[in-house]
Amino acid sequence: LKHFLISHLAFEAGAQALLRANRLLTVADFALAMPEPAAKKARTDLAALHDFEYKKPKVIAEIGCNHKGDLEIAKELLTLAKESGATVGKFQKRTPKELLTPEQYNAAHPNPHNSFGATYGEHREYLELSLEDHKTLQAHCKTIGLEYSASVWDTTAAKEIVSLNPSLIKVGSPSNMHWEMQKVLRDEYTGEVHISTGMTTKEEIEQIVKFWEEGKGDAKNRVVLYNCTSGYPVPFEDVCLLDIRLLQAKYQHRVKAIGFSGHHLGIAIDLAAYALGAEWNERHFTKDRTWKGTDHAASLEPAGLAKLCRDLQAAHTAMRYKPTDVLDLEKEQRAKLKWGQYNKD
Repeated sequence: LKHFLISHLAFEAGAQALLRANRLLTVADFALAMPEPAAKKARTDLAALHDFEYKKPKVIAEIGCNHKGDLEIAKELLTLAKESGATVGKFQKRTPKELLTPEQYNAAHPNPHNSFGATYGEHREYLELSLEDHKTLQAHCKTIGLEYSASVWDTTAAKEIVSLNPSLIKVGSPSNMHWEMQKVLRDEYTGEVHISTGMTTKEEIEQIVKFWEEGKGDAKNRVVLYNCTSGYPVPFEDVCLLDIRLLQAKYQHRVKAIGFSGHHLGIAIDLAAYALGAEWNERHFTKDRTWKGTDHAASLEPAGLAKLCRDLQAAHTAMRYKPTDVLDLEKEQRAKLKWGQYNKD
């Protein structure tokens, strides 16, 4: 009561001060002057909730460089991804001498145990598949009914993958401010461009979306923005799934869709991401997590990817409102078990 009286007196004093200044005091004035309660800020807009459509989840098996530079392993991983239920099998394309500085190229790999070369540059060259290899992989995808894609890291790589005209091309978090490269994707390519936002500020995300809005066509029909944390693997507390809501709030009407790119362990987080509205889900994929290489530890094996795809489909089926208060399958249980029904007069 004491706190209420103090607050009330302060409120009246403020009102009198405004009146003495010959200003008409309205409810709107106080609404603008007083901070919005946290509970109100957090309250869900039910109308918007009802308007939100949960689309069929799409899963990208990010093979990346987990093929260890071997084309046959790459093809096998595509087949395993398809058998596991993935929508897309994705690789990476780099031009190491264009992407890296001479110092980076000639430096030792930071983790020699995972290196495929004497220097970091040699390591990257060893893992790089040629454009002809990517054509072979794209053809294999077509044969097995899987979408082919690649993440591009530099301008030359972007032009090479654009020449294959896949349905989508990915821009990873490290490259999302590479404007020359993205200009190729924006102006010389008409497919979807999926962009991760790991290690990226809110201001930088706005720059990225504006860049696409200023080009030929518009971002709404071309860009999918991904919530992402850049780490391998990422502890659960650093996944920061609620950033999906922030992306939706600001960009759902400015881009085609929102996605989630995860580097965590397990598959529980991915289901939560879908429930929050991430239509696309990307996970690193390998045949054996003990293989040599830096990405295997944060990757799913075939059994894990299959369970993820299965569970996402189940979640999609469940994402609906009850069409009636009591469903048909509940009627028998209601009559048999509910107090006031089975024992009514």
